[in-house]
Amino acid sequence: MTKKSSVKIAVVGATGNVGRTILQILAERGYPAQNITAVASNRSTNRSVSYGDNDVLAVQPLPNFDFSGYDIGLFSPGGEVSAEYAPKAAAQGCIVIDNTSHFRMDQDIPLIIPEINAKALELHKKRNIIANPNCSTIQLLMVLKPLHDIAKIKRVVVSTYQSVSGAGQEAMEELTYQTKGLFTNTTVAPACFSKPIAFNVIPQIDVFMDDGSTKEEWKMMVETHKILDPSIQLTATCVRVPVYIGHSVSANIEFDSAISPAQARQALRKFKGITVMDDPDNLSYATPLDGAGDDDVFVSRIRRDASVDHGLNLWVVSDNVRKGAALNAIQIMECLLSTQ
Repeated sequence: MTKKSSVKIAVVGATGNVGRTILQILAERGYPAQNITAVASNRSTNRSVSYGDNDVLAVQPLPNFDFSGYDIGLFSPGGEVSAEYAPKAAAQGCIVIDNTSHFRMDQDIPLIIPEINAKALELHKKRNIIANPNCSTIQLLMVLKPLHDIAKIKRVVVSTYQSVSGAGQEAMEELTYQTKGLFTNTTVAPACFSKPIAFNVIPQIDVFMDDGSTKEEWKMMVETHKILDPSIQLTATCVRVPVYIGHSVSANIEFDSAISPAQARQALRKFKGITVMDDPDNLSYATPLDGAGDDDVFVSRIRRDASVDHGLNLWVVSDNVRKGAALNAIQIMECLLSTQ
C-alpha cells in the first residue's frame, strides 16, 4: 500500500467548486500539503487556494505543466480541457481520475464507484485514465446496488432534483443574484440556465437529444448499464432546483422478485457509505440540507409500490460536490493506491 506521506497528487481545476472540495477532503484525510499541487488555467495564474486550516497552495498554470513524477492527477477542469490534457498527463506516467463526462463511456476506460465496481479498476492500465461517474448516477447506484444483490432490478423510474452547484460557481452566483433581484425589483437575466432559477424549477440539465431526453438523463441510463447491470431498464427526468448544495432523487424501482421495505432498510443500513434516515412518524427524512457537507448518501421514504408486483419507492439525497464528485474521485485514488 502506498503511504499518504509519499503519494504526489496534482489537482487540476483546483479553483473550481469540485477542485476546492478535493483539496479540502485531501487535507481532512491527512495528505501532506508539500505533496499536493494545485493546477488550473492561465486565468488563475498568481492565485492561491487554501489547503486545510493552515496551508496555502500557489496555483500552477496547466499549459505545459509537467505531470512526470506525479502519481495521481485529480481532474475537474471541464470536459474540453480534460480531453486535451488528461491523455498528456497519462502519457507522462500520472494516473488520471477525471471528474468530467468526457471519458465515461469509453469502453477501455473504467467508470468507478468504489463501493460497487472497484474490480474494474484493472482496466485503467490500458490508458492510465479512470472516469468518475455523473453525480446523480453515483448516489442512485449506491442505493440500487445493495437492493439489486437481494432481488434483481428490472426497471427504475427516476426523477432528480439537482442543485445549482452541479453547474458550477457561476450558477450558484446566478441563483444568489436572481434571488436578491426579486426582492429589490431588479431583473437578472439567466446566463447559466435557460430560464430564471430563483423560485423556479427547470426541467432541463445539459442539452436535448434527438429522442427528447436531455443528455443528463441519457447519462444516468448508460452509466447505470456500464457500472451496475446492462439489463436494468432506466428512464429519468432531471430537473434543476433552486438549492445550492445537494442533489435529491426520487426512485421507483421494480424488481423481479419480492423485497419488502424492511428487507431494503436492513440491506441499505449494512452498505458502507449509506445512512438510512427513514422514520416518517417522527418526520425523519433527508433533505439537501441534511446531506450537505456529509460523505454518506442518505435514503428516506422507503415504501412499497402497490402498482406493480414487486416494487419500492424511495428518496435519495447526497452532497453532489462531495460524494457526487470530489470524494468519489479520492476514494477511487485510495482504492487504487491500496493495491500498489
